[in-house]
Amino acid sequence: MDILSNLKYAEGSRRKRKRVARGEGSGHGGTATRGMNGQMSRSGAKKKAWFEGGQMPLQRRIPKFGFNNASKIYFQVVNLDKIQKLADENKLTESILNAEVLKSLGLISEAKKPVKILGNGELKAKIQLEVNAFSHSAKEEIEAAGGSIKKI
Repeated sequence: MDILSNLKYAEGSRRKRKRVARGEGSGHGGTATRGMNGQMSRSGAKKKAWFEGGQMPLQRRIPKFGFNNASKIYFQVVNLDKIQKLADENKLTESILNAEVLKSLGLISEAKKPVKILGNGELKAKIQLEVNAFSHSAKEEIEAAGGSIKKI
């Protein structure tokens, strides 16, 4: 009768642990399964994960390119035609469009990053914008429609 105190693993289901470098009688003494010579037969031998046996490693073979300028300001760009499309769909409920409103409307991805308005498309809606930057053509178009821009 099997009770919890008498349970055993099934015959042959568990293999004994290989005890390496514990004398010749174990069958794994001497070189301890490391082989005779070479870097990895020595004690303390380690190779870095990217080491390729002296071959030029992958991270040095692949050409490097690109540069991220720390002082450059990367703007999130919004064109006037997108704003006009929202105005046509009566989605512009706010009187002043700033970064938070533009994010809630889905025109930009992050409210904390700077926003720039570009003059691509026509604008008929009278809007007030509070943004970080705008193009010359966007400013002319907004003011022609009766709107205003405040640079923050």
